[in-house]
Amino acid sequence: MATYIHQLEDWPAFRWDHAAVSGPLAAVRHRQGRLTGRMDALGFELRSEAVLETLTADVVKSSEIEGEILERSQVRSSIARRLGMDIGGLPPVDRNVEGVVEMTLDAVGAFDRPLTSERLFGWHAALFPTGRSGMLRIAVGRWRDEEAGPMQVVSGPFGREKVHFEAPPASRVAGEMAAFLEWFDSPDTLDPVLRAAIAHLWFVTIHPFEDGNGRIARAIGDMALARSEGSDQRFYSLSSQIRQDGKGYYEILERTQKGDLDITPWLLWFLACLDRALDDSAGILEDVLRKAAFWQALAGEPLGERQRKVLNRLLDGFDGKLTSSKWAKLTKASPDTALRDINDLVARGILVRDPGGGRSTSYSLVLPEALPGRA
Repeated sequence: MATYIHQLEDWPAFRWDHAAVSGPLAAVRHRQGRLTGRMDALGFELRSEAVLETLTADVVKSSEIEGEILERSQVRSSIARRLGMDIGGLPPVDRNVEGVVEMTLDAVGAFDRPLTSERLFGWHAALFPTGRSGMLRIAVGRWRDEEAGPMQVVSGPFGREKVHFEAPPASRVAGEMAAFLEWFDSPDTLDPVLRAAIAHLWFVTIHPFEDGNGRIARAIGDMALARSEGSDQRFYSLSSQIRQDGKGYYEILERTQKGDLDITPWLLWFLACLDRALDDSAGILEDVLRKAAFWQALAGEPLGERQRKVLNRLLDGFDGKLTSSKWAKLTKASPDTALRDINDLVARGILVRDPGGGRSTSYSLVLPEALPGRA
């Protein structure tokens, strides 16, 4: 008796209830069009900033789903540099960050290029530049082989693990992936949004690599979504929504992979997740407009490089409270220089001291509309 869908005789002949899916799909497609129209009206600079914010969130959250925490400022720096954007004060970037960014930008930026095994091998090698996943050496830039043993998704303590899913044996991977890649680029009439959902499920079910399958599956999904819009500009992050509902994500995957080939519940879950991502794009737009209003209000103000760097970090979302010691660390300045920089901004009404004082004194940005003489 088959335990997983890849063991069924008619695998991978997915089917679904077209009537149940058509309504949510039409709603998502309508929202995609409206969002694109809103972003087109922003102008080049603000639209580029929105793309930068979206891609940064996508890379960070996709990695978080797999338990890998990337420094947001490094991700943003890497993306900005590759997009040719001058955001100032770019920090150095670790190799593992560069790899994830490289894969994401290739998937979205070259969405119209065929997806091939060599391209996937390149993505995988970019994700694991040292040839290791943590402390373990893994096969990089090629399909997993029999030496790695059964590919299982497990949870629980050592010795009492629960197996949630077991992928096809390594001997099947090359053939399974050939079929997947032929389907992904096939010129049929399947809606590209549904193709994104099916591709995600199909790829993670094959689990062709020793590690990195989740991140690559989400990159493939983003590639299909870019095709659905005919644009390499991303204004919403599906990975951010999957991260928010991580428990639901793994539960629906497990139920689908242990069911039959009717994937209606998975498609409905994916479309609902995508709908929430489109909804959250309003927050990205608000952040971009807030930052633009801030710098417009400060147009003509004489600001040093250190001051601009920290103000940008505050606008991007600062971790914790800004103190003079954090300022000194961020700008590699002495404590006295940091305090002079801060006091200058406080005197000009750009920063304000938070309630309290002494050694724990912290500072916050003044909103653009409250900047003295600049409303």
